[in-house]
Amino acid sequence: MHILIVTPHFWPENFRINDFADGFIERGHKITVLTATPDYPEGKIYHGFGFFKRSHEIWHGIDIYRSPTIPRGKGKRWQLFINYLSFVISGSITSLFFIRKQIEIIFVHEPSPITVGIPAIVLKKIKRIPMIFWVLDLWPESVIAAGNLKSGFIPKLLIPLVKYIYINSDKILVSSKGFVSSIIEKGIEEKKIIYFPQWAETIFKPIEIHDKSIDDKFPVGFTILFAGNIGEAQDFNAILNAAELLKTHENIHWIILGDGRKFNFVREQIRLRQIDKTFHLLGKYPLEVMPHFYSRASALLLSLKKEKIFSLTVPAKLQSYLACGRPILTMLDGEGSAIVDQSKAGLTCGAGDFTSLAENILRMYSMDKKYLDLMGKNGREYYLANFERNMLFDKLEKIFIKHLNK
Repeated sequence: MHILIVTPHFWPENFRINDFADGFIERGHKITVLTATPDYPEGKIYHGFGFFKRSHEIWHGIDIYRSPTIPRGKGKRWQLFINYLSFVISGSITSLFFIRKQIEIIFVHEPSPITVGIPAIVLKKIKRIPMIFWVLDLWPESVIAAGNLKSGFIPKLLIPLVKYIYINSDKILVSSKGFVSSIIEKGIEEKKIIYFPQWAETIFKPIEIHDKSIDDKFPVGFTILFAGNIGEAQDFNAILNAAELLKTHENIHWIILGDGRKFNFVREQIRLRQIDKTFHLLGKYPLEVMPHFYSRASALLLSLKKEKIFSLTVPAKLQSYLACGRPILTMLDGEGSAIVDQSKAGLTCGAGDFTSLAENILRMYSMDKKYLDLMGKNGREYYLANFERNMLFDKLEKIFIKHLNK
């Protein structure tokens, strides 16, 4: 079948939709992508790209069309609004170029914003083809949390838009079971919603032989690794508080991989709190080497701020952590911590509870290696039973085929 993916982010940005496209190409399907000019997470257009530069290219046999989009900059509200609006307008215009293409189904990848569905709906209505909408970020809840909104004015404006997009979707996939009730509240029938979690790329697995160049980046001792966006949602204030509580334990080290808007803040806090001997900012690394980092760490850290929306969310990297078979530490509420508890893959505490995080780290630090290895093994087995890539791709392929035959 010929699948059109509509997404605000695609290669060279690092999102799981890249692996989805690769996987469905391997299965013999044709993939076309409508996406924006790459700018995540730095907020500026990637080198070599531009409004009318590399607007069409082929990557791994995937046809990519990029709509000119105003970058998100430092992520202020007005900048994000312009960024989102620019893709709605330019994406809707670009979608008209696909009218003569033999596209059979539209798959919308929505890590945020939900407005990514509008260009897809334009094409759906013209071509009269099915549209599957994958919700990874719940609106308007995430807007309220990210903007710390006290007024209900903006949510009231957004709810009709959210309803419109859901109503025009043939099926709504949700990455977390916690999203279901919110979508039903928008007047959507439960039978239209399918739980479809994220997976980990096949490179994420336990690695026995470590890369020496990566080994050399790890100090001797117990290492807690955090990987991903260094932003507001990840609650680095609380992480730094936990690190400060443990700074006299010089054999416990924090390894932070990634970049984001809070990177400079974290770097300055390391200096002010005098935790530079145990708290290490290593910067951003390619996806391909992340399994080596994960497998080398003593424990992997997952954190989100204390917000209702984050308690409903399952962060994408949880699947990668589980797949690599290492013990997991969480500092978040709801679905993410529940999965770690159910799988017996690590120790959990509530969002923002840095005192309990520090206590859990000391518990892990004092554990016999066989218990840590058992946590990792439990996580890996839970991943294979619930989130394995081919199993989920089989499920999604059946959903697509079912709607093609309607």
